[in-house]
Amino acid sequence: MIPSASTPATIYTQRLQERTAALVSLEAHRKLLGWARLAAAAATIGAIWMAIQLWIPLTAVLLPIALFVFLVWKHAQADRAATRMRRAIHFHERGLARLENRWQALGEPGDRFNDPNHPYAADLDIFGKGGLFQYLSTARTRGGEARLASWLKGPSPLPELRARHEAIAELRPLLDLREQLAILGEDFRTGVNPEHLTQWAAAPAQPFAKWQRAVALVLSAIAAGVLVWWFSTAFMGVESRLALIAVAMVEGLFSITLRDRVLAIVHGLNEPSHDLDLLAGILTELEKINFTSTPLAKLQTAIRPEQGDSASKRIAHLRRLQELLDSRDNVVVRMFGPLLLWGTQTAMAIEQWRSENGPYVAQWLHAVAEIEALSSLASYSYEHPADPFPEFSETPGIRGEFLYHPLMDPVRAIPNSVALTAPPALYVVSGSNMSGKSTFLRTVGTNAVLALAGAPVRAKHLTLSTLSLGASIRTVDSLEGGVSRFMAELLRLRQILELPAPAFFLLDELLAGTNSHDRAIGAAGLVRALLARGAIGIATTHDLSLARVADELAPNAINVHFEDRLEGGKLVFDYTMRPGVVQRSNALDLMRAVGLDV
Repeated sequence: MIPSASTPATIYTQRLQERTAALVSLEAHRKLLGWARLAAAAATIGAIWMAIQLWIPLTAVLLPIALFVFLVWKHAQADRAATRMRRAIHFHERGLARLENRWQALGEPGDRFNDPNHPYAADLDIFGKGGLFQYLSTARTRGGEARLASWLKGPSPLPELRARHEAIAELRPLLDLREQLAILGEDFRTGVNPEHLTQWAAAPAQPFAKWQRAVALVLSAIAAGVLVWWFSTAFMGVESRLALIAVAMVEGLFSITLRDRVLAIVHGLNEPSHDLDLLAGILTELEKINFTSTPLAKLQTAIRPEQGDSASKRIAHLRRLQELLDSRDNVVVRMFGPLLLWGTQTAMAIEQWRSENGPYVAQWLHAVAEIEALSSLASYSYEHPADPFPEFSETPGIRGEFLYHPLMDPVRAIPNSVALTAPPALYVVSGSNMSGKSTFLRTVGTNAVLALAGAPVRAKHLTLSTLSLGASIRTVDSLEGGVSRFMAELLRLRQILELPAPAFFLLDELLAGTNSHDRAIGAAGLVRALLARGAIGIATTHDLSLARVADELAPNAINVHFEDRLEGGKLVFDYTMRPGVVQRSNALDLMRAVGLDV
């Protein structure tokens, strides 16, 4: 158990030092085994030469060969141990990087989850390099990544969010579990594709008849016996040779009747079987822990049933069957595998596995994906122990005290508060350039995304209801689609108007792409329409005509602002939101500051 007085940074640093020292020891051991393996190889060659010269009996060669094989095995073990230790080092280095705000080049950015038509993902930097997903995700499987991404792309029901809080609280101190999950498999990210594996497992199974499996087994046993007979006669026995040919002919006729089914099974498993060792490893680690929270206990029941083998053992069995298929590329198996019906018997075993376990694969993958996504949020919670879980209300609205942007360096971030509970339902935020208006929108929006995903929030306190979030902060034109920036903004605004109630909108420099007259009329009409639909939100503006609309809608809307001041010829910003409308503009000051003569 981690001492409560220790900080995450201290613990990461201490464990990083321990694992770095362990890696040095492992590398020295691995190097020693390498030299020993080389010496054993030389001894084996020497023994073979002396046996050829009849200086020693042929059986004496077996000892150096056995030693060489043993050292090869031990060296492979040392290689795997060193690789796992390097991944453990990377795990703690990445944790420190997150704490020290230098994580942007590490981890999976989740670009594949980007959707240009999503109502807020691009505007709030949810996916992509330096985005919220990259900051949060510690998932090892594509299913875990997809589950976390789905949580960040839309709100979940309140009972489910409360259940996630309970699960995260239990997972939060389990640093050893997160480290173990990080060192499994061959790569830091895996190619396990849950869709392919689920589809393969869910397809109707057609296991071979018992008599077919029995015939295959008997023929293989007979072929093995005839092979031994053939070898014992030094390939010269006519009877053994004829028996081998006869068995091969019978097996050939038997195999032809099953050829299409066998090939379909063999080829069908190629894509779904990627990284089954990682999946089995994850399941094994999850089965070791006795979870007590209700949501985690339910998930664990799916992978550790009361009767029969656990999910990890069943997946490990499938992995072994896949390895038997892959071993057909081995020279020895290529030579003797057909006589032993290697591929046919393996295909039969695979189809039998699918008939017995196929219905359970989806729930196993669901449990792994769910626990991986929860573990990502638990890691975030562990690294930010002061961040509270949000509280949820049935009354539409959002109220937060001292909100920080989760992706900003906490040393530079300035907190601000928000209270939109109808009334007021709208903040109209005015302010000069670079004063913090857009950052305020992203701060509130990103914390809302965290809250509605079930994560802790970067705030002193946050209460909100389930909200449909929409943002127009970073709308851009599209040359390929023939859409101007103004048209792109209009399309996004229509999307926000169509969000399910209650909606929460974040609008930056509303309708900035048109003239001031149309902007004033259009912006006023839009915010009125949104409020009439029961939405709440924040709109920033340079146009004070929208500020006047807030006065007209009071108390359902209020004006707030960010400001700057000129000190010693330099603009100074405090990034603090204040009530009322901004009284000055800094556009000319900024233009002069960059050398423009205006």
